[in-house]
Order: sequence, then structure tokens, then C-alpha cells
Amino acid sequence: MIERRLSFIIAGLTVFFMSAVLWNLFAPTKRRSRRDAPVDSTSVVVARADTAVAPGRRAGDATVSQGGQSPAPLAPPVSTGESGPSYMELLARSETRRRIRASAGYTYLNEVVAQSEDSMLHRWDNRILSPVRVFLGPGTAANFQAGFLDAVRGAFQRWQEAGVPVRFNFDADSTSAEVRFRWRLQFEIQRTGQTDLSWDQDGHLVSGVVTLATFDPAGRPLAVDDVRVVALHEIGHLIGLDHSSDSTDIMFAMTKVRDLSPRDIASALLLYQLPPGTLR
Repeated sequence: MIERRLSFIIAGLTVFFMSAVLWNLFAPTKRRSRRDAPVDSTSVVVARADTAVAPGRRAGDATVSQGGQSPAPLAPPVSTGESGPSYMELLARSETRRRIRASAGYTYLNEVVAQSEDSMLHRWDNRILSPVRVFLGPGTAANFQAGFLDAVRGAFQRWQEAGVPVRFNFDADSTSAEVRFRWRLQFEIQRTGQTDLSWDQDGHLVSGVVTLATFDPAGRPLAVDDVRVVALHEIGHLIGLDHSSDSTDIMFAMTKVRDLSPRDIASALLLYQLPPGTLR
């Protein structure tokens, strides 16, 4: 009888202690998880993504963690430096480089980037409805002919017919023009034209000066069609292209052809499909 009572007491104590252990294991843990749980990793990633695409926001503005450390993010983090590019900007530059490499068989944009001192693409932006203002006036250099002006206009028209999405207005005076043409007798070096450009920090062209000679380096007078060919080459620079290594292109440094090649046209069209600016 006594043994049976002891068995009941021992069984009761066992149940009591087991209940206490289970209470300590589970009840406090639930309260702690509600108070101290780390920030959900998905929320952090979404905030970073919003930071990258929202205009005017800096990486880091949307930091949400208040303590603890969330698991590894599901996407590469956005740069937190105010002056550094965001992850989305770096991704866009990578895609631009990929497209340029892929076009190597039919364009020379890879050569254009290689020749660029700042590894940037330079081009005019949104200049169809607001044409670039050009001053194209007569020159006083010997051998200047009125037909030279029509030859230059024809060269602009040729690039426009090729599909380059830039328009030029020739009604500007020398003060209001963004692009100015100048005439000179001859260059001291082996060239008959020169284009000087300026652009902003994002690679948008803002102004240019095109200088054309009326005599070649050997002292021979240029004819009207010669000036048209020189203008084709210099307008290629004016719209953002640099030299090609292929002598069948109008943008070959020592021009040997007299019209745009398919690569000239394809290079210009691809340039205006890509965003301007640095590719680094």
C-alpha cells in the first residue's frame, strides 16, 4: 500500500517537473521572438532596390534595420557612397559594354570607346524637336566658294537620311549657335578639317567648332565635292563618333571613300540607342 502511494507521488512529481521544463522552454522563447527578432531580409532588399531606382535618393536613405544582423541579402547591395554609382547604374554600364562588344562585327563603337580619353560615349540628347543651332557662314580664306556651304548642308542631310536622330538648324547667328563652322586656308599637319567638342559630365554634347580648310596639305585647292567629303567626316565627329581603323569607312582617319559606309551608319545608330556617359 505504501509502495503504491509512493509510486503516485513520484509520478505526480515527475509530471510537475516535466510541465515546468516545458513551460521554461517554450513560453519565454515566444515572447523573446516578438521583441528581438531581426528585420526580415526581404524588406531590407526591397528597400535597397527602391533606393537604387528612385530619383534623387541616396543609397542608404532607406536603411531599416534597428539592431541585429539580417541574413545575407538576396541581391548585390547598392553602393553607399554619395559620389559613387549605384548598383543599377553599374548594371546599365555593363549592359552598354556588352552591346558594344556584341556589335564589333558591324560597328566600330568599341574603337570609339578605346580612343576616348575618359571612356565615355558622347552624343547630343533629345535634339529632334529642339534642333542643334548651327552657324554656317561664308569664309574669307582664298579659294572659298559659295558652293562649299551647300556641300556642308548636303553632308548634314546625308547623316540625317541615314537615320541619326539629331536635327540641325542653320538659321542661328554666331552668338546663339551651339555649333560654329570656320574656314581657313590650310592646316599645318595632314588634315583638311578639325572638330572640337565640349560635353557635360554625363557625356551630353553641348557645343562644337568645326574648322574646314580650302586647300589640302599639299597646297591643292579643294573642290566642292571634296569639301562635302571632308564635312561628312567632321560631322561624324560632331555627332559623337571617333575614327575607324577601316579605310572603307568615312570615319577612317585619312578618309579614302566619298560616302558613308554601312558601318558608319550602324555605329551612329547604335550610339544613339545607348545612354551617353562613362562606361567605367
